[in-house]
Amino acid sequence: MTMFVNKMIAEKRRYKQYKARVKQLPANYLTAIEALERYFMHFGPGDGDNLVSMLEDLADLFEQSVADQTPIREVVGDDPVEFADEFLRNYPEGQWIQREQRRLITAIDNATGTATGTDSPRGQEQ
Repeated sequence: MTMFVNKMIAEKRRYKQYKARVKQLPANYLTAIEALERYFMHFGPGDGDNLVSMLEDLADLFEQSVADQTPIREVVGDDPVEFADEFLRNYPEGQWIQREQRRLITAIDNATGTATGTDSPRGQEQ
């Protein structure tokens, strides 16, 4: 139980550090990163450690963009959803959708007496 509590405290500390970092960004970059963060909270990793790691990487990207004077549109492109979804693909661990996909595959396999034998979210068609 103590390890769990310590992990939660460490994740909360890292998240607070991330929030302090992004507050230092120029207003328009802060607005963009907060919008991405909101999107990631819905579709990103469901566990704290993976989520915070992803957000820290996002902060790194935006801090570097500010330092290089890279416009936001050059960072996210013309389609922010496409950017966000591509960014999320780098952090598949802990995503609720993948857990649910695996759960669905397992349930159907159990119901039909088949097994895909794969750990990927999407099993082989049978």
